[in-house]
Amino acid sequence: MQQLHCTSHAQHHQLAFATVHSTSLFGPGKVQFEDNVVGDNDDDEACELVNGAEIVIEDGEESIHAYLLKAIKNNNGTGLLLLSDVFGFEDSATRDFAYRVACSGYNVLVPDMFRGNPRKIDQPMTDFEQWLAKQPPERIARDINMAAKWLADEFTAAGFSNKLGIIGFCYGGGCLINTLAQDKQGIFGTGVCFYGTRIDTSVAKDIKVPVLFVCGDGDHLCPVSQLRELEKIIKGSKMVIYNGRGHGFAHRPGSLEEDEDAEDAFGLMRSWLNDSLVLSKDLVH
Repeated sequence: MQQLHCTSHAQHHQLAFATVHSTSLFGPGKVQFEDNVVGDNDDDEACELVNGAEIVIEDGEESIHAYLLKAIKNNNGTGLLLLSDVFGFEDSATRDFAYRVACSGYNVLVPDMFRGNPRKIDQPMTDFEQWLAKQPPERIARDINMAAKWLADEFTAAGFSNKLGIIGFCYGGGCLINTLAQDKQGIFGTGVCFYGTRIDTSVAKDIKVPVLFVCGDGDHLCPVSQLRELEKIIKGSKMVIYNGRGHGFAHRPGSLEEDEDAEDAFGLMRSWLNDSLVLSKDLVH
């Protein structure tokens, strides 16, 4: 796997990945696990390098591409599944965010939910529904489950019994709700939903783990009223609303003001994951 140097949120970096059809998350001599890693550590020196590779996950005749990112020196032994917005797993904003999460000590898997056919940034919204119709939700759900199973199996094979976390942006946020509702095996321990769209609130009653909801009060694609309903239904969940912010501000900030709120939201997410996954793992052990 290629070694990648950490950068700040404001800097965009070009990541070049070699595609491999099989790889082990925990290769010998590549990852140093630390028992006392705190997820909200803001010391850049704590994460000097991140390994990254594009992988192909196979299950019978089915296969999907994914990005796998993992911290080397400060790895906390915890896995996260990150579900992108409609612009897909190769989008620079998604990769940058996943990279920063890995720099916080996590192993991050970003699946290609759209099978090589994501939306393009410059595509007109007039054909959005036509594009979406070519993305069957049943197939997307299978691909997400395939990626989650692969990640969970890697941890089990390495002797870890940790719960996974799941993060979703926009369309991926809506998929996050469905994924947690269908998680009958208890793979996931928590979720972080950034301004989820097309959320099916009827399945929320089936979610058994807490979810952090992040949104702006100016986001017409993710109504605050809907998040309030979800917060009430899903036990232990929390909603954080940013005044004056619209859709996508946390991973696609368009101004210095949005960048400040994006940094704050990232810190909230990092603390939430640390408390829900890393510290709870230490308490269990």
